[in-house]
Amino acid sequence: MAYDEVLADRVRQHLEQADLDSVEKKMFGAVCFLDRGYTVAGVFGDDLLVRVDPDDMDDALAQSGARPYDFRGRTSGGWVYVAGEVLDDEVLDDWLRAAWDATAGLPPK
Repeated sequence: MAYDEVLADRVRQHLEQADLDSVEKKMFGAVCFLDRGYTVAGVFGDDLLVRVDPDDMDDALAQSGARPYDFRGRTSGGWVYVAGEVLDDEVLDDWLRAAWDATAGLPPK
């Protein structure tokens, strides 16, 4: 599966502007952005995949364009897909900041 290069570029720009450290890695036909060894966000097809604090899953899924991360028929808590068409600059920034915040409390790898 190819990923949306335009969305990936927008993610890169937002991370740079927000001064969020990240490492970019291509995997599973997508491009992912990692912090301290943890995948925080990624672009899969036309969608953004973001890490979410498990306690915030209900609120995250209530947002426009959000749906559970389902991989091979199995839903994975702490992850949400966000449809690319709802990702204006402000919404993209909000999701990325929330993803980095959710990862910040994880122990170092």
